[in-house]
Amino acid sequence: MTASSTPGPPPRGRRPKITIDARFTRLDHHDGISRYGASLIAAVAPYADVTMLIHDERQLALLPALPWVKINSPLSPLELFVARHVNRLGADLVFCPMQTMGSWGRKYPLVLTLHDLIYYEHPAPPGFLPAPVRVLWRLYHKAYWPQRVLLNRADVVATISATTLGLMNKFSLTRKPIRIVGNAPQGGRKPRDPAVAPEKSLTYMGSFMPYKNVETLIAGMAQLPDFTLNLLSRVTPERRAELESLIPDGAKVVFHNGVTDAEYDELLLRTTALVTLSKAEGYGLPLVEAMALGTPVVVAETDIFREVGGTAAHYVPADSPTAFAAAVHALDDHDIWAASSTASVAQAGTFSWDASARELLAIVEELRG
Repeated sequence: MTASSTPGPPPRGRRPKITIDARFTRLDHHDGISRYGASLIAAVAPYADVTMLIHDERQLALLPALPWVKINSPLSPLELFVARHVNRLGADLVFCPMQTMGSWGRKYPLVLTLHDLIYYEHPAPPGFLPAPVRVLWRLYHKAYWPQRVLLNRADVVATISATTLGLMNKFSLTRKPIRIVGNAPQGGRKPRDPAVAPEKSLTYMGSFMPYKNVETLIAGMAQLPDFTLNLLSRVTPERRAELESLIPDGAKVVFHNGVTDAEYDELLLRTTALVTLSKAEGYGLPLVEAMALGTPVVVAETDIFREVGGTAAHYVPADSPTAFAAAVHALDDHDIWAASSTASVAQAGTFSWDASARELLAIVEELRG
């Protein structure tokens, strides 16, 4: 169960028919899973005949203009029988960006995806899930055997990072081959000019779940009175009130409660750094998005952030407001900041959606035998 070698060129001959499960696409704005699926679909489309599975036509606004089939929600009890719909498509491969797709009676090669093992250590479920699903979520993550049952239904299991692959091997989560179909920044975005000094602001993009450790970012602002911390994601009124009560006197913290992609890029192109002290991630997409634009990142010292940030990122202990503030102060030196900006662009360039698309095509060829 190891990662495959770097995939070669797309296979010759008949274009493969690949069905990709896009039912985890959000209806209004992307989250991490939603963006991953949509980006992979767009990257694979030049090389294969792609059909998308959706459950709500509003999802099409966030997806490429490609053929689609509407079926049940992945949270429906009908998911047990989803193969009766998918079998009719005659796919050479079906790829699901999650591990929960029904497989009973399937007649097609199947790739299921595990992004991370976060919820074994931090079991609180995402708040958007229905209450009964949240209960099952907690029960599911009390042991590893349910995960093994799900993953072993696939022909190949995908994950998005070497860090997660290592954890999957450590806990023997599947006997099936594991391949890295990685995450990457969006293409076509022009990096900022490192000669232009940034504004004294910091940007956080991510949820406000406890393991994200936003509390330490806020505490660190006590030592950064000249900086503003922008918290970009949507937040419930209750969670916002909790965090606002922690803001040190004189510190500047702004809750944006959601931004558009354009607003996000505009902030990244002028902020001093993207910051996150999250204690667990499957990849850390905000890091690579920021670095692709030449924005330095100050992040927690974790294996996954080391994998994504390489030597370009600035690492601090996750629970140290003082170390966090010191790393930001170091970027006040423009020469240090400019060098970090340039290194960030180079590091982000080591990830691409095209490489992920070619890995998926390599899986098609592998399963064709």
